[in-house]
Amino acid sequence: MIIRSVPWDDPGATALRTAQRDELTIRYGTPDSEPGILPSADDIAVFYVAYDDGTPVGCGGLRELDPTEGEIKRMFVAPASRGTGVSTAILATLEEAARARGWQRLVLETGSEQPDAMRFYEREGYAPIPNYGHYVGSELSRCYEKLLVE
Repeated sequence: MIIRSVPWDDPGATALRTAQRDELTIRYGTPDSEPGILPSADDIAVFYVAYDDGTPVGCGGLRELDPTEGEIKRMFVAPASRGTGVSTAILATLEEAARARGWQRLVLETGSEQPDAMRFYEREGYAPIPNYGHYVGSELSRCYEKLLVE
């Protein structure tokens, strides 16, 4: 597996984000379950894609919230590659990139219909926090944080 930083509009990145949206549409029963501001090329600091034998199998990006913290956006692993370490490798890459930017904290939002994601983040050291920003008041949102300083 190789993880590369790619532009937001990279074809592999776009295909993975589309697959993620399709999966979330099924889980939540609506194509519009995103309570926050949709990420875009204008606000994503870096976006990574994991490749297995040249095939894009997972992705994730970072959005800067302020000079000391960022938000994980669009973490996704193709179903056929789940359980193979792709998500852990992408998350480690995102955390390394955040530290390189001097960020001291990462936050993220996932949803109530994504228990697998909640278990993953908790296993990786992310702690539940009250909903922040655009997620305040969203009954479907589950928010987490991880402090990057020791």
